[in-house]
Amino acid sequence: MAQGSAGTTPPPSGAEAHYRALESLYAAAPINQLFKSRLEIVEEGFARIHFVVDETVYHAAGAVHGTTYFKMLDDAAFYAANSLVSDYFLLTTAFNLLLTRPIHAGPLVAEGRWVSGKRRVFVADARLVDAEGEEVARGTGTFMRSRIALAGLPGYRQK
Repeated sequence: MAQGSAGTTPPPSGAEAHYRALESLYAAAPINQLFKSRLEIVEEGFARIHFVVDETVYHAAGAVHGTTYFKMLDDAAFYAANSLVSDYFLLTTAFNLLLTRPIHAGPLVAEGRWVSGKRRVFVADARLVDAEGEEVARGTGTFMRSRIALAGLPGYRQK
């Protein structure tokens, strides 16, 4: 990135500003106080969520509860899709999960990729990867435009 006259990096614009504003929106969501995580929108149609799981999200048999799988996969796919839409918030209309391995404490990454759709309905996939690089779950979601303007949401801040 080019530096400004005072040696500072200028604020992002266009798509980059939208990605940073979506990251801000994610960080501001109250649910993420329960699921400490960080969203990274890498490029159009691709998002990553970094997080660490511990015993606080375990079910009675001592592994991560399915709500955590769903939350992270849905969010990664959602933000991959919403990276293509700069005016309105998308809504999840369906999400299918495939849980392949139990997860225990440690770092995880959810990677979301836009698959198709650019008007009203979007399809995106996500996969959940453990610290060893093994896929532990995957999912596919459909998302549609809402009537909720991104610019009207308090967490959506273009810097």
